[in-house]
Amino acid sequence: MVSALYAVLSALLLFKLSLDVIKQRTQYRVPFGDGGFYDLQTAIRIHGNAVEYIPIALILMVIMEMNGANVWLVHVCGIMLIIGRLCHYYGLKHRDWRWRRSGMSATYISLSLMICANIYYLPWEQIFILY
Repeated sequence: MVSALYAVLSALLLFKLSLDVIKQRTQYRVPFGDGGFYDLQTAIRIHGNAVEYIPIALILMVIMEMNGANVWLVHVCGIMLIIGRLCHYYGLKHRDWRWRRSGMSATYISLSLMICANIYYLPWEQIFILY
């Protein structure tokens, strides 16, 4: 399955973002919450945002692939998702809203493509027993 590649890449990204939060917590000695430190708040938000989008995107990707979507389409959606999440990460971390906006746009386009592909490749005859 091609989607496994993007699941692994996404897991590595989430792991890295988690380590960023741990690093900030250790640096500021904050075991819970954000302690009012902007850098820690940012790291927590970057990780949280990725956790909000990546799981549903991977579910859509796996279902899309299982329903018979073209491999190239899975790759396009996966690459856009990973690049979008990386751009969003960079934009938030460096306070560059253009990167953040670009990252969110890529993520939304990827999600939209996967939603449309899942509607297109859905086995309608099995759902509605049309045969």
